[in-house]
Amino acid sequence: MPKNGGGGGNSKKPVQVQHDDNSGSNIIFEDDNSKKRNKKKSANTAAQQDDATHPPGQEAAKKPDTRALIGGASWTGKLPVNLLSEHCQKQKWGKPDYTMTKTANGFLSSVLLKSTDPKTKETVTLPPFILPSTYKDVAAQSTAVEARHFAATYALFRVCSMRNVHMMLPPNFRDIWKNEFEVSKKEDVKAGRLWMYDADPFAAKQSQDEIQAQKMRKRAEEERKGVQDANQSVNITLAPGLTGAASSRVMAKGWTQAPKLEMGKRNRTQVEDLVRRNAVWNPHGNDFPMAQSRKAINEITDLGFRTSHVEEAIAHCRDREEILEWLLIHVPEDDLPTWSLPEGYSAGVSMASGNLKRDAAIARLAEAGYSTDLCARAIDDCGGEEGRAAEALQCSLVSADKINIAALNLTDDDSTQTWKEEQETLGAIFGHRCIIISTSVFEIRLQVEHLAACTLRIRRSMSYPKTLPTLAIISPKLPAYIRLSAARQLLIYADSNLLGEPMIFNLVDWLENELPRIIENPGKLRDVSAAIAGPSPSDTISTSKQAYTRLRPASISWKSGTPESLELYNRWRSRQHTPEQQKMLTHRQALPAWKQREAIIQAVDQNQVTIISGETGSGKSTQAVQFLLDDLIQRQLGSSANLICTQPRRISALGLADRVSDERCVVVGDEVGYAIRGESKNRPGRTKITFVTTGVLLRRLQSSGGRTEDVVAALANVSHVVIDEVHERSLDTDFLLVLLRDVLSKRRDLKVVLMSATLDATVFEDYFKQSSSVGKVNIEGRTYPVEDFYLDDIVQFTAFVPRYQHQAHGVEELEDCNPNVAKSIQSLGMKLNFDLIASCVKYIDSQLGAEEGGILIFLPGVVEINRTLDAIRTLPNMHPLPLHASLLPIEQRRVFPNAPRGKRKVIAATNVAETSITIEDIVAVIDCGKVKETSFDPQNNMVKLEEVWASRAACKQRRGRAGRVRAGKCYKLYTRNAEAKMTERPEPEIRRVPLEQLCLSVKARGVEDVPAFLKNALTPPESLAVGNAVELLRRIGALEDNELTALGRHLSMIPADLRCGKLMVYGAMFGCFESCLTVAAILTVKSPFVSPQNKRDESKTVRSSFAPGEGDLICDLRAYNAWSSKQSNSNYRDLRFWCEQNFLSGQTLQDITSNRFQYLSSLRDAGFLPPQYQEGTYASLNAQNANAGLIRALIAGAFNPQIARIDFPDRKFAPSVSGTIELDPEARTIKFFNEENGRVFVHPSSTLFDVQGFVGNSVYISYFNKMATSKVFVRELTPFNAYTLLLFGGPITLDTLGRGLIVDGWLRLRGWARIGVLVSRLRMMLDDVLAGKIENPELEVAENEVVVAVRKLVEFDGMDR
Repeated sequence: MPKNGGGGGNSKKPVQVQHDDNSGSNIIFEDDNSKKRNKKKSANTAAQQDDATHPPGQEAAKKPDTRALIGGASWTGKLPVNLLSEHCQKQKWGKPDYTMTKTANGFLSSVLLKSTDPKTKETVTLPPFILPSTYKDVAAQSTAVEARHFAATYALFRVCSMRNVHMMLPPNFRDIWKNEFEVSKKEDVKAGRLWMYDADPFAAKQSQDEIQAQKMRKRAEEERKGVQDANQSVNITLAPGLTGAASSRVMAKGWTQAPKLEMGKRNRTQVEDLVRRNAVWNPHGNDFPMAQSRKAINEITDLGFRTSHVEEAIAHCRDREEILEWLLIHVPEDDLPTWSLPEGYSAGVSMASGNLKRDAAIARLAEAGYSTDLCARAIDDCGGEEGRAAEALQCSLVSADKINIAALNLTDDDSTQTWKEEQETLGAIFGHRCIIISTSVFEIRLQVEHLAACTLRIRRSMSYPKTLPTLAIISPKLPAYIRLSAARQLLIYADSNLLGEPMIFNLVDWLENELPRIIENPGKLRDVSAAIAGPSPSDTISTSKQAYTRLRPASISWKSGTPESLELYNRWRSRQHTPEQQKMLTHRQALPAWKQREAIIQAVDQNQVTIISGETGSGKSTQAVQFLLDDLIQRQLGSSANLICTQPRRISALGLADRVSDERCVVVGDEVGYAIRGESKNRPGRTKITFVTTGVLLRRLQSSGGRTEDVVAALANVSHVVIDEVHERSLDTDFLLVLLRDVLSKRRDLKVVLMSATLDATVFEDYFKQSSSVGKVNIEGRTYPVEDFYLDDIVQFTAFVPRYQHQAHGVEELEDCNPNVAKSIQSLGMKLNFDLIASCVKYIDSQLGAEEGGILIFLPGVVEINRTLDAIRTLPNMHPLPLHASLLPIEQRRVFPNAPRGKRKVIAATNVAETSITIEDIVAVIDCGKVKETSFDPQNNMVKLEEVWASRAACKQRRGRAGRVRAGKCYKLYTRNAEAKMTERPEPEIRRVPLEQLCLSVKARGVEDVPAFLKNALTPPESLAVGNAVELLRRIGALEDNELTALGRHLSMIPADLRCGKLMVYGAMFGCFESCLTVAAILTVKSPFVSPQNKRDESKTVRSSFAPGEGDLICDLRAYNAWSSKQSNSNYRDLRFWCEQNFLSGQTLQDITSNRFQYLSSLRDAGFLPPQYQEGTYASLNAQNANAGLIRALIAGAFNPQIARIDFPDRKFAPSVSGTIELDPEARTIKFFNEENGRVFVHPSSTLFDVQGFVGNSVYISYFNKMATSKVFVRELTPFNAYTLLLFGGPITLDTLGRGLIVDGWLRLRGWARIGVLVSRLRMMLDDVLAGKIENPELEVAENEVVVAVRKLVEFDGMDR
């Protein structure tokens, strides 16, 4: 077989390889001589071809380097062919062979793997690994070398798709791995060919060969028996199924290491009972296609099920998967295929209770086919009387009605004589076949062809023969449900034909004649299901819908001169003559915006949409809303005025509310108010201008109901929506624009005003002008001159010399620059130098001298702010202050007052200080030119927070801060060349963040096609990002069949991260609401623990001590609960000391408390909590607050699919005095793997970083955040067990080889297939409970039997406790 496409001369044809995945293994024998001949011939041929191509005297062109051809000029890693060879060597397989074919599209290559048995020396060669024909365009390569490496890449994918090998591949092959290869795998998995991607392809092939051989033997046997023979004989054996050798006996390595799944007997009985009673099959009533039914019957019968069972299932189910689930639940255990049973399964084995008489009675009753649990319940209900228990069981078999045990009476003397005479007669007729057990019980051995050891047990009933005797068919060869089905049909026959006369002989005769027919076609499983599982009381919780409506605001009445308008006009007019108002008016009239007052009023009055662009300092943010309000007041339409002005940040909303209130001489919360997350000051009906964050307004619109009509109704009392700083293009702003454009077509009186200093007005005008009239107003700025200095100037002014002189990477060459300055700049590199910032502050202070004025420093993040402030604190007479979004409003306001006498105010801020706020005394700005920006890679589904260059528009805004009150200076910590390379404007957030919450909000509006709707956005997001977001919504359970589920409807109304919202919903359902609420608040804010640089290990130890081994979030929850308890009974000093001792931030704990209150309010407004709910009320919602195992499970369920598998090393043991003991594994030997990235690493800050074991049989961890630096790290970790994965994870599929279950397409569990089906149905029932909770918010479901069953399973990992 040639190893390359060009090998071999013309004298011999290349070996043709049959590309067939279903072909058998090929056995190939080679010798070294033939290999050498082929190599030599190939070399000679290649030389001849080369000579023919390049005539003598002409030098051949230099061949491209293979590494550059495959990986690019900069690639230094390994190539696919080398990686595949190394993998084969590690697995002790043979060296891979390559085939090569030249087609019209290019070269096609494939890989053949082989393995030699060290004992038999037999070589097994697998069929070649070839992509499906639908991907032939991808597989075709322009050169043979590229085709060979492509083939190696696909072979690696086939055996290593569950690992992150693609991270080591060249970029182009890495992309193909994550796209075309992954899509192809999903198609194969859906078609039942998951075995093609096993890590050990030889074992998988062997298993498939055995399955095929089993099917061929079965078909041959059926053909040999013939149809006539089949009609004359009775099949009394178990339905043919897959043998053990074809199932769990042949396991790949991935299955042998998978966690084992077990379910306690009591739990299983309870869940089976719940599912049989309450599960809804085929809820939409879709009929199974007749054309496909015969094919489905054949396929599922081949899996080992009886044909009659499959036909019954088809009548209840909508597709093949549901048929399989129905069968696994309803077919009794002793008639299930072998592959669906657990390892070592033995039917009928139970533990003795110690009461031998009771155990013997239960065993005799169970011989009839009833479940032992049902028999035990009947014995106990009947006070230990076996006869009464037998009659009660028979009543449950024939009728589903509840049996009155007390009414059963077996001592009627009138029937005694009749019974005795018939017993004697039957003894004479049947001879030794009739066995007398007692005066009221005897047995008759039946004579049925092809069936040995079958007995009818007859027990006298009350008033026999006026009532039926108690019958039991006993045969160890017959499955239990067939015995019960035969008994049921026998009783129905007797009840219709034999009552009132001795009937035993006729019963025996009918049964001997009809039993073969019943065995062949036992009837419906549901007819005997009650006797197999037993009846249980129904759920008594009512789910009736309770009226619960939200109040909608009244529409605006544009009637002038109303009493309210007149009162408002009189108040406004009386204020105009006060000295304070006159002073403020003089200040306002000096602003450039005042000159455009009439233009703004006229534009807004004549157009639905008005675009106001104004330079920094023009006064547009403070004045435009006042112009509009004053105009309405003067026209005596003040009662109709309700202006909502959105701001991108909380500090902007707070600052503007304060400033506008001062200018109007009113207090905040009266005529002018604000509403931010967790805090608001306004009075409905009285507040006319409300400054809000964009998110607050968006949540108001989303919680209204979602449809366009609902959004219109939510804005019914709003006259103007003003969107400030619209140029920032946040995700919330873009979504708000989409909603408002729809609303404007239905509310012609609504006015929308867009404002910014740097917006591109044409873009927004084009977006709105198709449906609305658009006006534009431009306001010139009033900033004072600002002088710019760049990095080379700053280094020269300060004479700064870096501590370490070295040539940094990524710094451009500087021309026309002092050599010493250039050298210093080269040493600085691209990173921030905090010593340089401090030197710059010192220089500015010396230049200002005795003049007053503050310094504003723009930095990318909180860490940089803290380090800068630390450096500035070393300078004398400085008043350093931080400013960023994480600070409380009261802390943010500290930046506005002047500095203490004799000190200079220095503010270190993020980009929150760029717009909408004015710090009056700033005279100098230091701009680092950087910003921390979230970026999202939809290919890898990875979010990164990266430090990048700011846009030129942002730097212009920063520069303008220095010229608000006087001429200023801007010191730019970057070069002129770096500034020229900056982008003009920032990338819209909709194109660089995950879109799950946005897509859910869109779906909640009743939109069918989410991608089509989002194409109407100002800047449409990437289609791949939208597709990934919709897919994630499906995986977390928010979407099903393109419709919102009950969970999805809840999440769309909760103003929180989807995972936090899901956690709070679960908490309310499972009775641990307050704990889940706290965890959600912690995730929204941050962990309350601090980690000082010099005490990191000590801090982590203290954090772990709150909940050892339980994970990061449980530790944080316990710490918060301890703080909350101490807060109520300790003074401030003691509480602060306790926080310091435990490395807790008091401020962060207060922020968490604030967020808890905000979420409580939102959940009440959304209707999920009763309106009167307060902390400590509704005990049923919080009965499980201390149940850590349950809370861990709910956290994992909320974070799904952000799950990683724990891979433990092989167990080690050590001798001890008491015997051999198992050693805990070292933390570094425990590995973690997720679906997207393969191996991931626990972040060093996690409490699980160095643990050696996990609580509660945990074999997985959930994570809230994932970040990629040198490695892929996961954070906010919570360990959980296998049942949590089953109940709250992704879709469950069955491995029909009998190895277990597969969750979400990649997580394997060794266990019983029936458990997977039961849990899958239990999850559907849980969604129904959630739907009932939505319809009736006051419905208490914490003790619902479905919720209780789920809670027990996750708390005890499926075992009985």
